[in-house]
Amino acid sequence: MRARFQEDIGDNRAMQTNPSPNTQMPNHSNADPAELAKFSELAHRWWDKNSEFKPLHEINPLRLEWMKAQTAFEGKRVLDVGCGGGILSDAMARSGAEVMGIDLATKALSVAKLHALEAETPNISYREVSVEDLAAEQPESFDVVTCMEMMEHVPDPAAIVAACAKLVKPGGTVFFSTINRNPKSFLFAIVGAEYVLNMLPKGTHTYAKFIKPAELAAFCRAADLEVKRTRGLEYNPLTKHYWLSDDTSVNYMFATTKAP
Repeated sequence: MRARFQEDIGDNRAMQTNPSPNTQMPNHSNADPAELAKFSELAHRWWDKNSEFKPLHEINPLRLEWMKAQTAFEGKRVLDVGCGGGILSDAMARSGAEVMGIDLATKALSVAKLHALEAETPNISYREVSVEDLAAEQPESFDVVTCMEMMEHVPDPAAIVAACAKLVKPGGTVFFSTINRNPKSFLFAIVGAEYVLNMLPKGTHTYAKFIKPAELAAFCRAADLEVKRTRGLEYNPLTKHYWLSDDTSVNYMFATTKAP
């Protein structure tokens, strides 16, 4: 596995260093340079469980178990869109999936690759490629696609949903998670998390980029994805406890399927 992983890295580096005349250049049009820079600056802290990424480490078991309850991961080919430092990708690979994580934040991907080598994570690889470009390259290639805590950081979330739908096989499952847009989410996700509790760096989120469940559902319908399950994620700042619920007013997840 280590040899194959290093070979993949070498191939990617070779393509970046010596692109052929016919090689399609990466599509970064649906990426916010400021957002990429923000997460790149924090890249070295992805796997520090007491860092700014502590919330992701704490919610990871919850979201993973919920997704595993919707579809089997063992032996499945899984794509993690916007994988960052690989927290979810790593967990899915350790659940028996063959995982590819993709992101456009170069430093975060470097951290993900290094962690995979050091932890000897099985069946995992990473690529710096946009989801739109990968959809054009490998349509209907994955049994499961995940896009978690990512769409609220891009200019065109509907295009992300469409690309995820193109990448999943007929009958496959696509998971999304994001933040609702309403006064409560502004209070909890921005004022509370960033300015009062200091759980996240100030400026992590932009309220205008939050997505209402009805909007995400419309994006899914337009991409021929059927919403099967929804779930909310809540947090108690006094007990510092996260749990899943039916309350989707702040953080929420969708489980969707593509028609066979």
